[in-house]
Amino acid sequence: MNKRFFFLFIFLSARLFALPTPSLIYSTLDPTSVTQHFAFYELYSHTPEGKQALKHAWALLNGNQTQEDPALIWPSIDVKPIIAFVNRSSQEKSIDLNEEQLSMIEKLGRHLGNRKLKGYSTWTLQETLELPSDELDLARALFLAEKDPEETFPLKARSYEANIDLMALQILARLPENPSPEQKIRAINDYIFNEMRFRFPPHSLYAKDIDMYTLLPSVLDSRRGVCLGVSILYLCLAQRLELSLEAITPPGHIYVRYIDPQGEITNIETTARGIDIPSEQYLGLETKQLQRRTIREVVGLAFMNQAAVSWHREDPATAIKLYEQGKLFLPNDYLINMFLGFNYLFIGEQEKGKKLLESIQGVIPEHSISADTVSEDYLLGRIDAEGIQAIYSEVNESRTSILAKQKRISDTLAKHPLFRQGHFHLAVTWLQLGRYKEALPILEHYISLYPSDPSANYYLAAIYAERLNYIQAWRHLKAAEHLVHAQNHHPRALKELRQGLERICPEPSI
Repeated sequence: MNKRFFFLFIFLSARLFALPTPSLIYSTLDPTSVTQHFAFYELYSHTPEGKQALKHAWALLNGNQTQEDPALIWPSIDVKPIIAFVNRSSQEKSIDLNEEQLSMIEKLGRHLGNRKLKGYSTWTLQETLELPSDELDLARALFLAEKDPEETFPLKARSYEANIDLMALQILARLPENPSPEQKIRAINDYIFNEMRFRFPPHSLYAKDIDMYTLLPSVLDSRRGVCLGVSILYLCLAQRLELSLEAITPPGHIYVRYIDPQGEITNIETTARGIDIPSEQYLGLETKQLQRRTIREVVGLAFMNQAAVSWHREDPATAIKLYEQGKLFLPNDYLINMFLGFNYLFIGEQEKGKKLLESIQGVIPEHSISADTVSEDYLLGRIDAEGIQAIYSEVNESRTSILAKQKRISDTLAKHPLFRQGHFHLAVTWLQLGRYKEALPILEHYISLYPSDPSANYYLAAIYAERLNYIQAWRHLKAAEHLVHAQNHHPRALKELRQGLERICPEPSI
């Protein structure tokens, strides 16, 4: 419920039942809540209690510290825009603050942890790129990387930084003196997921406009974000609260985590209100360890995500521009070199694309079981740019989009029968349609071309088990286990499949 409506409800209740007075209502306010005190002030600004609520809220933002500057004890400017800024609902339009108001918020946040970072004092992209990763201010680096090089740092960006400052100050107001990292994590979770109600957007929204739920300004405005968007906000708050967190990127995902001095891990799943999910659940069949990302790399990931949106909208020229921007922060990243290489192929710049793909040829990322075969097949002449685009074409929840991709891949394989991932992705489209019978021979053919794929062996084992062919199920399960166990990887999916098979059919001697 909007906080102003909440207090209006109490006010109306007072009129109906003649019970609460401003003094009584004031006594019920959470003494650590800035928003409640600001909302009370908006309703009762003419009363002594209203003025006291404003003073108390200002003291919370100031950390209850005595300062020589009187404006930090009692506001010397019009505070209504700042109050509206703090209490704005996600349905209300974003508020732009003027120079005077921004300067005041920056004074209130003078003691926040990110002020100690050299990145907070940089105002150009070049300065940012020259800093070590642990000195980068994430929000500042993102805004500098996104702005036009010819422009000065925009007032709008400072407004968003002020927004994050005010969020951090409100979290600090709820923390005890010298809080532990665990207390900070609980306070951040409570504030952004319960009080501010940040949520993962519905699939129908983010599938269409995923960039809106990734970019930091959009996430702050809408209070909706995909994993990268909310993780970036979480890291920005952590820097201000001097909470040391790591960004972790399983394939296609990102979350943050804290590791205590004894090595105990607390995972923070930002798409599920900050719950602690066991690390094992993030490991896939071909992901043998979790990849850590630095703050510098997180900036690059934001551009990679935007580039992927342009790629899937079949705008490779824009995708290339964004990938190149991301490469400033991820110069040697396996995925960015591969995806940038593909997009150069899509616009006909084969030499640039080929050079990037050759740079990753035969390279197995340390967190993966195997190397990419798409780039390898291209370099071997087994596929062209159009075929690569076919397997990476997106599908939505509709059957029509799956069938369209299926036809596109089938047409590709008619011309390029040795394209390994073409066969695998064709089988996946049948699996998405629930047509296991049609997927089965395609996967078997794929395995004949590329027997060292644990995922394909896993799918075959599961399909054969579903069809009661336990001999074949065990054969493919053991093949998958052999491939991953050779690299000291024991994924949960294979353990669960083995347990399921053992319950219905003893392991044969094959």
